[in-house]
Amino acid sequence: MRRRTRIAVVALVVVLEALAVLGGALWVTRAAPPPPAAAAASTRSIIGVHTRLTDEVEDVKIRRTTRMTREMGASWMVELFPWAYIEPTKGSFDWTHPDLVVRAANEQGLTVVARLDLVPAWARPKDSSPRYLDEAHFSDYANFVYEFVRRYRGSVRYFAIWNEPNTSFEWGFRPVDPAGYTRLLAAAATRAKEANPDAQILPAGLAPTLEESPLGLNDLVYLQQMYNAGAAKFFDVMNVHAYGWRLPPDDPPAPDRINFARAELIREVMVRNGDAAKSVIITEAGWNDHPRWSKAVRPGQRIEYTIRAYEKAATEWPWLLSLNMWMLRTPTPTHNYNDYFSFLDTNFNPKPVYNAVQKEFAR
Repeated sequence: MRRRTRIAVVALVVVLEALAVLGGALWVTRAAPPPPAAAAASTRSIIGVHTRLTDEVEDVKIRRTTRMTREMGASWMVELFPWAYIEPTKGSFDWTHPDLVVRAANEQGLTVVARLDLVPAWARPKDSSPRYLDEAHFSDYANFVYEFVRRYRGSVRYFAIWNEPNTSFEWGFRPVDPAGYTRLLAAAATRAKEANPDAQILPAGLAPTLEESPLGLNDLVYLQQMYNAGAAKFFDVMNVHAYGWRLPPDDPPAPDRINFARAELIREVMVRNGDAAKSVIITEAGWNDHPRWSKAVRPGQRIEYTIRAYEKAATEWPWLLSLNMWMLRTPTPTHNYNDYFSFLDTNFNPKPVYNAVQKEFAR
């Protein structure tokens, strides 16, 4: 009799586990897009961080990331949503992971800036870079943007089209091409507005660089060439990358200098081209405290510079909507200088810079 009871209990457990798995699968396939975001809980509306959840697969860790983002004092987060992951086969979309990320962000009242890039294998030549997108596939990318914007209408409002195309690396190891990128921006923005006329389109954040060769083009020059190609009518908010390297946030801007205040020079290009009414979002910025990297600062300087940058952005740049530092955390160690950009280690332990920002800005 006891043996039969044990068998019945085991059978019941198996059935319940199967139903749980099935229920989870049904949720994935049937779930509606995440609901609109709640009100943010930060004392400074401009504060944000790049969350780097692209390769974080566990729901509990995704939710912990967005909770700790809000607890640090942030109201904004920037996240990469790779086209290659979401549409691995043409016309077939997997929204499982982006749904988790957007839902977790919305639950914490965070405003999401969705960066959309990385090319699936079916849309590029064999063995090419996932950043390689030829013009014949611009419409495929634009269709992906349409589907993404439509799915998250009401949940995500800001969309960044590509990343740092003024470097050959991010342009698929091809010579940089401001006019070509502008055509990509135009195709994507047009489709995005069809999905949601209220969508706010950002051009790609440009790599701050003084390079002027086929491998890379000065961000100020590249942006002007984008304007020359007609980019202004295809974006609503400017996207800026503003790394400080070894210089403090109050180091003055200069065309021959890479520093945090270079964002002001990007702003000047906007004004010269009649775009003064548009706002700016800095989607990448920050300082690194690696003990041996040539562009790093000391840990104490990193804390001082980070807090001052948030203060400067909030009080001196009225045209700025959000300053998002690179980066909160990576799921696994990178074993290089990138680990020293993070605010949390891979086990969610806060670094001193996280604690300092939280103490200064969180409620």
